[in-house]
Amino acid sequence: MSSGPLTIAPDMSVSLAGIRLRNPVLAASGTFGYGLEWESLLDLNSLGGFVTKGLSREPMPGNPPPRLVVMPSGMLNSIGLQNVGVDAFIREKLPKLARLKTVVIANVFGYEIEDYVEVVRRLDGADGLAAYELNLSCPNTSHGGMTFGIDPQLTAAVIAAVKKISQRPVIAKLSPNVADIIPIAKAAESAGADALSLVNTVLAKQSPDTPRSARIPSGGGGLSGPAIHEVALRMVSAAASTVRIPIIGLGGILCGADAAAFIRAGAVAVQVGTANFYDPLAVPRIARELQDYFRARNSAARVSKRTDGTQRPGR
Repeated sequence: MSSGPLTIAPDMSVSLAGIRLRNPVLAASGTFGYGLEWESLLDLNSLGGFVTKGLSREPMPGNPPPRLVVMPSGMLNSIGLQNVGVDAFIREKLPKLARLKTVVIANVFGYEIEDYVEVVRRLDGADGLAAYELNLSCPNTSHGGMTFGIDPQLTAAVIAAVKKISQRPVIAKLSPNVADIIPIAKAAESAGADALSLVNTVLAKQSPDTPRSARIPSGGGGLSGPAIHEVALRMVSAAASTVRIPIIGLGGILCGADAAAFIRAGAVAVQVGTANFYDPLAVPRIARELQDYFRARNSAARVSKRTDGTQRPGR
């Protein structure tokens, strides 16, 4: 005898710039290494996908420690973009990543437009990647240190240059450190970006009373975690009302409901970042919670339709 109506889990697969994700929850760049570090903890193929650490033309040692500091409502980091460099990544990491079935996206950064172009050019010649995510929160040395992502023209210039040579989709990761995200999002779309990632970390400064053991040498860094969740939601919502290309939302996602808030704001997918540092299983857990959220919402919609004759959104 049946104990009740059959509940069918909602299909969690989504299409992002022509890429099929098994679910819309990815691990964010800078919080998941090169992915391979997580193999002993979880099945990487169960993820919607993940974004690698940022890759540069040459290896970078990063900043002196401490680089990560736990804050009351998030985390402050000043990693300094440490990475093995694109050539070592292609030689040592990518052959193993190419065997995975999940979506792998390479995060790319540089200090001049030519840096982005050259890294993508080298990656284009290798298998195992689905797309590139351009970190536009870097200072452009040829423009007096102005950050690429705070100026619409610089944003468009780097995206257009990469699109000319890229054989894969290009995702622009935008900075929240702007007064208005809409001109930046429009510029990225006009230059040919296939999708947007919103947002990167928020610039923050430590208190002068911070204990020496937790004091970042530079005095500050990028703030992430729950403290920036509502800031990111506002920017995703604003961009989604303006551009036609898909948006990936990120910022303070700790649970399925947090992820759902971004999707309801207009994002197609989400990335989980800070949560990975205290819960190595955060990405698959949040994907399950998001599925439960949609299942409950769809069930409520069916009940509403039966009781008042109207169809309310289920997802």
